[in-house]
Amino acid sequence: MSDLALAAYAAETGAHLVRPPNDRRWRAFSRGFDARSFLERLRASGVGWIGRGEPGFPPLLAEIHDPPPGLFVRGAGDWDLLARPSVAIVGARSCSPYGSQVTRAGARELAAAGLVVVSGLARGIDGEAHRGALEAAGGLTIAVLGCGIDRDYPASHRELAARITERGLIVSEYAPGVEPAPWRFPARNRIVAGIARATVVVEARERSGALITADFALEQGREVFAVPGEITSALSAGANALLALGACPYTSSHDVLEALGVDAPSVPAIELGADAALVLERLREVAAGADELQHSTGLDAGALAAALTELELVGAAAQEGGVFRASG
Repeated sequence: MSDLALAAYAAETGAHLVRPPNDRRWRAFSRGFDARSFLERLRASGVGWIGRGEPGFPPLLAEIHDPPPGLFVRGAGDWDLLARPSVAIVGARSCSPYGSQVTRAGARELAAAGLVVVSGLARGIDGEAHRGALEAAGGLTIAVLGCGIDRDYPASHRELAARITERGLIVSEYAPGVEPAPWRFPARNRIVAGIARATVVVEARERSGALITADFALEQGREVFAVPGEITSALSAGANALLALGACPYTSSHDVLEALGVDAPSVPAIELGADAALVLERLREVAAGADELQHSTGLDAGALAAALTELELVGAAAQEGGVFRASG
């Protein structure tokens, strides 16, 4: 249980440790550490532990050059989720409506194909990735924290965290009681990338934490995808830079599925009324507001509203900020 002792020692000292330090304080701590009592307290609070030397530790995470001593785990999902084929989806906290929709639709489709969606529970792209995965029938997701396993961070995602734990997992290398700190999140990002076979960056500024995740993935020889963005948008600067460096363009979930050799699930054809089909055809050409759609389709306001409602109900289109976009 030396890995557990190291994680407990890191929590007590506020340090980030992946191997035992060579100092007197650590030696004294490890001699007096009661692993059984510590594990009992974890279990009583609904938290489990898996050391990096144990069989169930994520095999891909074990391959990185500085794997954590172990992972604290909570949630009703089977722990074998940690070893199942997975995709990390990361990006900006202050994402655009476009980035939000691309993320949510992509996560939903990847989860529907049987991949586990991994992200960091942060605002913006991370949260949309988890939500999209949960929207798929039987979709599964793993959230990686940059703080103690007992924290829902940010607090605004407490409800989302509860939904994740109903059938997925929340993991952290940090023991209960460890407060979030800025330097812990880059360390968290190596776990997000380390668990996954591929990483998708949706939107990222030039110095975004999402780029750190992408760098970790590249170091491990994993697939990295980036969603092309507007060249005039600061939100797209980091993702576009990744593309210039050789990342694979992400144009749909099929790009990731093909790279990983995963078959896309069959999707039944959607039966639409004539007006809804016309509107969807326009939205597949370009996102638009209601006024633009009314002009391009020739539909009156009532017919257009009915068509848009029909498209939203079947998941063929989504609206945010007054702009409608085709889904998927």
